[in-house]
Amino acid sequence: MDKILTKVLEKNKEVYIHYLEELVALDTQVIGHGIDGGYEKNGQMFLEKILLEMGAKVKRELLNEKLIQKGIKLFNEGNPGHNYADRYNLTACFEGDKKGRSILFNGHVDTMPPGDMSLWDKNPWQPTIKDGKLFGLGACDMKAGLMASIMAVKLLQDANIDLPGDVKITSVVDEEGGGNGSLAAMLNGHRADAAVVCEPTDYNLTIGHMGFIFFKVDVTGVALHSGTKWKGVNAIEKAIFLIDALQELEHRWLMLYKHPFLPSPTLNIGVIEGGTAGSTVPDKCTFKLCLHYLPNLMTYESVVKEVTDSLMLRSQGDSWLMKHPPEISIYQAGGAFEISSEDSFVKTAKKVMGDVMGNPPILNGSNGGNDARLLKNIGKMPTVVMGPGSLEQCHVVNEYVKVEDYLQFILIYAKLILNWCKNQ
Repeated sequence: MDKILTKVLEKNKEVYIHYLEELVALDTQVIGHGIDGGYEKNGQMFLEKILLEMGAKVKRELLNEKLIQKGIKLFNEGNPGHNYADRYNLTACFEGDKKGRSILFNGHVDTMPPGDMSLWDKNPWQPTIKDGKLFGLGACDMKAGLMASIMAVKLLQDANIDLPGDVKITSVVDEEGGGNGSLAAMLNGHRADAAVVCEPTDYNLTIGHMGFIFFKVDVTGVALHSGTKWKGVNAIEKAIFLIDALQELEHRWLMLYKHPFLPSPTLNIGVIEGGTAGSTVPDKCTFKLCLHYLPNLMTYESVVKEVTDSLMLRSQGDSWLMKHPPEISIYQAGGAFEISSEDSFVKTAKKVMGDVMGNPPILNGSNGGNDARLLKNIGKMPTVVMGPGSLEQCHVVNEYVKVEDYLQFILIYAKLILNWCKNQ
């Protein structure tokens, strides 16, 4: 069986590569992190044509604000206020032996914008192969992984090998906007006996990632001329007083929380805005922060409480803030994810990757979040992250994926289908 798949892959590799080139050539960028919309339809129409030609049952599913609000209410997941005009998820099912187990492959068709076009050696939507690398916007993040999952089914078809179970594909939108596409797919009930998120993992097998929460903190003061500063209240100075409390909280987390393959939790003050002139005492100051927290050891609720309690306790130590406490709000969040290394699906994925690569992959975690949290936490599916390419090639100029990585993951995904879905 292995020899047959390898032989068929070699025979058809140019066809499989061309499919990826065609997808990379399509502009599927999000605009304003999805708030202002996106061009994913270009890619979804192309993928729908391929999937239908391959015999899949395909469905378009529109996103809407009501669904996202449901995710926020039930799971603290979702990013509100996005423009969903002409943006939809594409779901497909290749039916296999009903006695076998099912598997779901998840990938996002959207990309970040290209940024300064003058920095690219070639047009970002002009895929180019050079030195064994396929260059183009989204080649690594993550059109190679998404297309590899589809080509894995095609490889099995080309080899005349029947599917031992159902294979499902979810090509989602708005991932770069925070994951609304996969959230919608989970809320719409798409499930399988196990799931793969096809993000690039540097040939590692990712079984966990940090959760994240973005906070906005508004601080008020009293404005007047700086010549009589003592009569006013400097909102910037009060904000710094509060930020110091958050830094103490982060230091405490560093001592309290340890994880076998993830870093300690972090808290980053990323934005501070306040004041109008050097001669005026500022009466308003806003700062924004993003924190990353650990799976299992910490929860969304516990982290929100700790941040809120730290800010309010510090406010009690200041005569102004005691009566005029800061306003705290959350504008984006995503849960943490982890699956046991002893899970049977993890063991199967590890063995398959090792067989193809020649060495077993390293089990690791990701500092940032991805859609695995949604498939595992909401979909309740055993989930791993494994895909072609390097994280270093995400969101960069002259993005590329190694062609050999792409081809190897077509083989890895095909063998994973055979090994996982076969009748037990």
